[in-house]
Amino acid sequence: MDISESPQWHDLEKQSIGFDDLRLADMFATQPGRTEAMTTRLGDLIVDWSKHRVTADTMKRLFDLARTAGLRERIAGMVTGRRINTTENRPVLHTALRAPVSAVIEVGDHDVVPDVHAVLRRMSAFADRVRDGDWTGQTGRPIHTVVNIGIGGSDLGPVMAYEALAAFRHDRVRCRFVSNVDGSDLVAALGDLDPATTMFVISSKTFTTLETLTNARSARSWIVGRLGEDAVAKHFVAVSTNSDEVEAFGIDTTNMFGFWDWVGGRYSIDSAIGLTLMLAIGPESFLEFLDGFRTVDEHLVSAPLETNVPVILGLIEVWYRTFCGLPTRAVLPYSRYLHRFPAYLQQLDMESNGKRVRRDGAAVDYQTGPIVWGEPGTNGQHSFHQLLHQGTTIVPADFIVFGTPDHSNSEFTGVEIHHDLLVANCFAQAESLAFGRSADEVAASEPDPALVPHRTFPGNRPSTMIMAPRLTPSVLGQLIALYEHQVLTQGVVWGINSFDQWGVELGKKLAVAIIPELSIDGSPTHAHDESTNALIDRYRAMRGRT
Repeated sequence: MDISESPQWHDLEKQSIGFDDLRLADMFATQPGRTEAMTTRLGDLIVDWSKHRVTADTMKRLFDLARTAGLRERIAGMVTGRRINTTENRPVLHTALRAPVSAVIEVGDHDVVPDVHAVLRRMSAFADRVRDGDWTGQTGRPIHTVVNIGIGGSDLGPVMAYEALAAFRHDRVRCRFVSNVDGSDLVAALGDLDPATTMFVISSKTFTTLETLTNARSARSWIVGRLGEDAVAKHFVAVSTNSDEVEAFGIDTTNMFGFWDWVGGRYSIDSAIGLTLMLAIGPESFLEFLDGFRTVDEHLVSAPLETNVPVILGLIEVWYRTFCGLPTRAVLPYSRYLHRFPAYLQQLDMESNGKRVRRDGAAVDYQTGPIVWGEPGTNGQHSFHQLLHQGTTIVPADFIVFGTPDHSNSEFTGVEIHHDLLVANCFAQAESLAFGRSADEVAASEPDPALVPHRTFPGNRPSTMIMAPRLTPSVLGQLIALYEHQVLTQGVVWGINSFDQWGVELGKKLAVAIIPELSIDGSPTHAHDESTNALIDRYRAMRGRT
């Protein structure tokens, strides 16, 4: 089905012609109670979407479009294990990772929920041993540093959540993360560590991922060179499904934690991929993290579309990206601890919905997948917010803010005012983006008429405000699931498969071909385009390999 041929699509195309005439100031002036009507509580999250350039009629048409696209049916298909990832013939069951033990979710004739909880129990037992100091390294000393080696979803999720939940970390166990195949990443991570108190978590489903295994082998050499070959089994564990490769590496397969092909990498933080996070925050907090996901999952399944928060926000993004031509979206967490959250959402959204063909293989003729980016406040206010306020491109923004500061238990005095200042800036940015400052308002206080246009703010820039009492494990789970299900909503309406990622394959295959050409003795056989061949020769000359 080509959704762009539907009457509902055409209705929205017609309505978007008047997008430039939609003024937020006018909407608030003529719609008393707009804020209350467009603010929804979901678990601990309070989501205010009143500052979006949408009318009640716009939303009605978007809900109609979602029904035409079969959104409700796709949601049901996802959570019940149907193979909605059609290009890989797989279910999409990240929601099963946080299902209660009493749930029944079948893939084929097999209930996967007991498998999920069995892995969680093994993870918990292992984490308790490390955290309590019962797990010791080759020299008999407990582990002080865990180094997570992975890439993509095996890195972005764990490092983002580890940073976000700093207030909940173990007093002794600290974690570092290595993903980039640039050797500087590994060197920086290991430079000041004691091998005797260091453990590595190697996260690779196939245990063949080039970047991950390159870093893992170098880490292995580091351990073996200092503690001997027998130390590998005591200083390495694996998150993988390939027991043969894990065993060949020297890892005891009893310390291998598996997951399943129905878990996509960017959706895997709540699987065994979250082992490093569990080591940091403990099993109890990790289970609270999963509870937060489940809160939003249950809301997605049960709430009508008109009050379904991830559906609402996903449809608003469809409106902006596809019908109004807005190419990008900013995520602005007013929390230092969420400094990796925008990068995490880049992968979640752009790897999922950066697609140019529909599920049936036909090319789309409309815009999908916004460019997602961001930076924590207030740092961003002194860099790119200039463009948000006065640039020529309208950038919808998501603000995320908390009632209680992350440093509430700090021994430092005099920092309480910091949080009031932080929150004031967050609210002020959303207000000024929405309502701006007119030329007449500027002229009333600006004596130099030549400066009036420079100090005028057009306003009418849309945003969402997401608030919660505090950044806890549960709240972080709720935030992640909120965005996961927005991505699902957008992909369903666009008619694309949000759960494959073929776009990452070609570059990886070409890199494998190029690697030996960089280091081979003698002149390599040129097998690429003129530019790439020249780059290979230039690099070889820099390394003295000509």
